[in-house]
Order: sequence, then C-alpha cells, then structure tokens
Amino acid sequence: MADTTDKKSLSLDGARKVLDAALAEAKKQKFSLSIAIVDDAGHLLAYARMDEAGLASVRVSVAKARCAALFKRPTKAWEETFATRPAIANLPGVLPIEGGVPLIVSGKVVGAIGASGASSAQDGQVAAVGAATLG
Repeated sequence: MADTTDKKSLSLDGARKVLDAALAEAKKQKFSLSIAIVDDAGHLLAYARMDEAGLASVRVSVAKARCAALFKRPTKAWEETFATRPAIANLPGVLPIEGGVPLIVSGKVVGAIGASGASSAQDGQVAAVGAATLG
C-alpha cells in the first residue's frame, strides 16, 4: 500500500489562463465582474476586479470559487438544491448562488473559478468559459 499519492495541481500559469479567458468573456458581454481562481484547497491563486465591478463582488467571487473547489461541484448545483432544501445554506462553505465552477483536469478537481457582479446566470456563463480552457 502506498503512503503517498501523486496529484495534479493548478499552476499559476494555468490559473492565469483561466482568468484571462473569463475576463475576455466578461468584456465581450460587457459585464463588470470580480473573478477569482483558487486551488483545490480553496486558496487564491489569481484574481481580478474589473473596472466598475461592485465591491461586494470581491468577496462573493472568492466564496463561489472556494465552494466549487471544496465541494467539487458547481455552485449552481447548490442553488438548485436550495430551492427544496434551504437548510443546506447552513453547511460551512456552501454558497448556493451560480457562478462557481470546478476546474477539472484528467477527471480531477485541481481548483475552481468564481465570478460575481452580474446576474448569477451571467456569472456562471463567464466562469464556465474560463473553466473550459483547461483540459
């Protein structure tokens, strides 16, 4: 039995690639967002707050990314569950608002992206574009 494992980690270059793709999508759609990229433990790797992005979006984007990384699922899944099970909002780290998407490489979650500042669906759209850059 092995005492250690090998795991993929998101590099700074990978995080920047995801961030750049998300920023390009946000600009294309004329959204002013905060966008956070975290590693698989939810620690910040890359971040940008676009001009005119709301101040509250700073913390929300990081929280969305952390939730998606730690629970290994999009925050939209929590948003959908919340409709029938509002108690899930009491789970530590859960943010039931679309806009957080795990970053998956070779079937493993290596981090996540969180976007905030537009509607939750628009945040999710931008996060999905960023997440799609890894593979």
